[in-house]
Amino acid sequence: MAKDISEKLVAAITSMDKDFAQWYTDIVKKADLIDYSSVRGCMVLRPYGYAIWELIQKQLDERFKASGHENVYMPLFIPESLLQKEKDHVEGFAPEVAWVTHGGSEKLTERLCVRPTSETLFCEHYANIVQSYRDLPKLYNQWCSVVRWEKTTRPFLRSLEFLWQEGHTAHATALEAQEETINQLNEYADFCEKVLAMPVIKGRKTEKEKFAGAEETYTIESLMHDGKALQSGTSHNFGNGFAKAFNIQYTDKDNKLQYVHQTSWGVSTRLIGGIIMVHSDNNGLVLPPKVAPVQVIIIPIMMKKEGVLEKSEQLYKKLSNTLRVKLDKSDKSPGWKYSEYEMKGVPVRLEIGPRDIEANQAVLVRRDTREKIIVSLDNIENEIQNLLDKIQFDLYNKALNHMNNKTAKAETMEEFEKILKDNQGFIKAMWCGNQECEDIVKEKTGATSRCMPFEQEHISDKCICCGKPAEKMVIWAKAY
Repeated sequence: MAKDISEKLVAAITSMDKDFAQWYTDIVKKADLIDYSSVRGCMVLRPYGYAIWELIQKQLDERFKASGHENVYMPLFIPESLLQKEKDHVEGFAPEVAWVTHGGSEKLTERLCVRPTSETLFCEHYANIVQSYRDLPKLYNQWCSVVRWEKTTRPFLRSLEFLWQEGHTAHATALEAQEETINQLNEYADFCEKVLAMPVIKGRKTEKEKFAGAEETYTIESLMHDGKALQSGTSHNFGNGFAKAFNIQYTDKDNKLQYVHQTSWGVSTRLIGGIIMVHSDNNGLVLPPKVAPVQVIIIPIMMKKEGVLEKSEQLYKKLSNTLRVKLDKSDKSPGWKYSEYEMKGVPVRLEIGPRDIEANQAVLVRRDTREKIIVSLDNIENEIQNLLDKIQFDLYNKALNHMNNKTAKAETMEEFEKILKDNQGFIKAMWCGNQECEDIVKEKTGATSRCMPFEQEHISDKCICCGKPAEKMVIWAKAY
């Protein structure tokens, strides 16, 4: 009976090999992460989906505060005149901007932009509060939502409104700004690898791919099940371009006026999409323990038998001191519960019935491998914590092996195209630095430059496209 129920629930998920896009959509719906709203491209983050974001937010926020950053909150609306102050910035965001033209029934004298990002607001604020070198650095971060009018949307990966954090800092020198930019990129990479169990490649974006208004943009790129890349976080060095546009000046120690140097960096709910596409399987969601809203689900077996529910409640109380635990006392069958929590990606299932109680044991089942482990009740807290640590470790290494197996080198366009066809993933290839070649690669293959990785390799002496001398190795891939 339990097997039939499990098969029925799993049948609701399209196989990733058959239709990866539909597989992804099935999981975000069946795992109760989101619901669609009446506004195209906007999603309802359901409690389980939002709980994942809360855990991401909490752990990142602790990291930011530990490095001296403070949380602030900027307005939702940006006057058009303010947005227009930085030419490259406004041109880069113009196609995605949503405008407010009326307040009630009255037409506004100036259009208001619904924030797609908050650089201009922070610049206006910094111009008001920074006067002296003693006022620097300003290390600010905000948690908020932003709106970008995307043509094509997909839950978590690309929606009209999404949740994120955006760090905005101001510094006295170019060196301090560059250090901040790289430090935050490294923080993102460490978080993705140690908390989300997602391996990433760190590098610098090409001129074409950098953020509008930035001097340099750095990125962490991760690889999904289907061999496509996901830009998982970015960090930008603005230099003093925004400062000049907004007249953000300070008096230095020699009483001379200087422009500040700024940075911006952010990650969003897109990370949840990354978790799904890196770890999940055809049975549903798979969550790394560090961001699982429920780390352990306790399922009583033969619950009406004397002592079973009482023992389950004792275990729940004991484990809740250190872990995120849920006890399912509903009248659903055990088989239904197994499938339900497997679908939701709960890392560990704890089964306990009359025979287990008699033997002073419980059965632990790993979500990622379905391995069953019998453990003594006397040491169950340590056993579960060790198992969660192992699951976290194994998920990362499985994803790392996948990324390595899906990473190849190409010296010619013929090799490049063959790799994309046979084993789509990251491709390492040389580039001359000419945007025309970058455009041709995208036009011919659909792959884009993801980054110029910090860890450079010498694949050949020639550009993958034009054959001219090349010094930079680029990571290329099709991407979300």
